Amino acid sequence: MTSMGLSPVRVPFASMASLARAFAVALALLAPFALTGPGALAQAPPPSAAEASAGNLVEVAPRPALSLEGQSTWDDSYTSILDAFKRVKTEAERAGLKPGGRPVAVFLFTDDAGFRFRAMIPLAEEPSNPGLGADFAIAKTPSGRAVKFEHRGAYDEIDATYEAITAWLDDRNLLAEDFFAEEWITEGTSAGDMDVAVDVYVFVKK
Repeated sequence: MTSMGLSPVRVPFASMASLARAFAVALALLAPFALTGPGALAQAPPPSAAEASAGNLVEVAPRPALSLEGQSTWDDSYTSILDAFKRVKTEAERAGLKPGGRPVAVFLFTDDAGFRFRAMIPLAEEPSNPGLGADFAIAKTPSGRAVKFEHRGAYDEIDATYEAITAWLDDRNLLAEDFFAEEWITEGTSAGDMDVAVDVYVFVKK
């Protein structure tokens, strides 16, 4: 099994709104996804400029996860996602839950103004009675057949990866589900940090 994640396109960040539009028009896009083991993928060294791998079809399995709902404008997407990850990690520690994978952002809704998302930390096992704070929940990561792309480089250049995903699906007449996910391999220190590594997963309809 492989791990996974996903998101909309940006050229600068403002253009993520354009991706939301392009994805919707191109294919009624994006999909739920699932994660696999914590260290399933070897990390490639970051390239000198942002790059995206070719698409691969993979099967992913559901996993228990601690989740938190959030929303953001496109301009604040990097900060909003990482702040949500920090909150989920802090809650997992407080509740004594053992992480079992890398953090994932599931994009639930997108428009020109911004997006709603779910920040998730996969767990080593499903807790029976975790006693969570009011904003948190135990959920399952989505599962099924997905297209995986690897983005390596600045997060504020991830639009190119989404454009490649849209073209890849269109060339193969594949339709995506209506939300998508990003699995964060390395977070970097800013949206422009070239050490950012994100795996994008788009689940496709049968």
